Amino acid sequence: MGLPLALAFASTGLEVAIFDVDADAVAAVQAGRMPFREEGADEVLAKVGGRNLSASTDPRTVASAENVVFVVGTPVDEHLNPDPAAVPDAVAALAPHLRDGQLVVLRSTLFPGVTAMVERQLAASGLDVDVAFCPERIAEGRAMTELFELPQIVGGRSRRAVDRAAKLFSALVAETVTLLPEEAELAKLFTNSWRYLKFAAANQLYRIANDYGLDYERIRSALAYNYPRAADLPGAGFTAGPCLLKDTMQLAAFNNNDFLLGHASMTINEGLPLYVADRMSKRWDLASMTVGIAGMSFKADSDDVRSSLSYKLRRILRFRAARVVCSDHHRPDDPELVPLPTLLAESDVVVIGAPHDAYRHLRTDKPVVDIWGLTGNGVMV
Repeated sequence: MGLPLALAFASTGLEVAIFDVDADAVAAVQAGRMPFREEGADEVLAKVGGRNLSASTDPRTVASAENVVFVVGTPVDEHLNPDPAAVPDAVAALAPHLRDGQLVVLRSTLFPGVTAMVERQLAASGLDVDVAFCPERIAEGRAMTELFELPQIVGGRSRRAVDRAAKLFSALVAETVTLLPEEAELAKLFTNSWRYLKFAAANQLYRIANDYGLDYERIRSALAYNYPRAADLPGAGFTAGPCLLKDTMQLAAFNNNDFLLGHASMTINEGLPLYVADRMSKRWDLASMTVGIAGMSFKADSDDVRSSLSYKLRRILRFRAARVVCSDHHRPDDPELVPLPTLLAESDVVVIGAPHDAYRHLRTDKPVVDIWGLTGNGVMV
């Protein structure tokens, strides 16, 4: 989320300096190369790189900035417990290079109360700075469009902090929405949790239809046809990535682990790969077959594999099938993956793991498991 934001600011003419501890990512930006796939970002980097956009691993870079934006979120551990110290630790590491009068903007997702923690932390260090929380609201792959279209939430404790943050983001958007920091923190968690719950509802309905030998996508298309109240019912599919599950579990932790809908959604969404594998085992003798998984990223036409459920499906199928081969044309340098023609030639059955647009035209005489409805041949397993 940090690099697209930097590119967006730079594209408006602002002077932008990036600091990152990842030397490889910094070197890529310095060379004018995007370190990950983001629609439209390559063209912007080519225009602003070396002009009004720079990148460095030197933390002193932040000292000359009027506005310092921390694009560091709150991670969760292997037990899905949030680590509220991650953001304050990042701020503490740069605190020696901050100066009085700066605006410090916290970005990404924060555990409720972290903004207040950072405010106290910076005040205790003797720094006179303004602090605001301005959560990102974009979808990966659409950053270079949505950064300029979506109203920006600005969470600030003081009028000056709100005004300064609103002025900064007015370079990108015409509208800002003001909240208290704690309200803004919950707004971000509510947004991602709501999306996660909606996808869980769809995946539960999919399983009900599928268990009765009926096509969920056919039903969904019919009930949503010219019926606005059902227009937002999603299709089925693997619900993954670095945000939705994580933020749903953060909201549960904030509410003393009392979030029944969130925990139920986790069971449904995280359980879908096991459900698909179980249905496949009942349909085919997987122990004697090679299964191919096409698409390993967590979402369509992305190269981001963080928390991808395709890898969970691979782990399950490796236990049940004779062999599993995987492919993703958005990750050509991954040594564990094979080209799609190789996968199609060697597999007895193919599973579409990520709904990349290229798979709409998948041509094979092998059975295809397509819970996304991408190929138009139904979603039943």
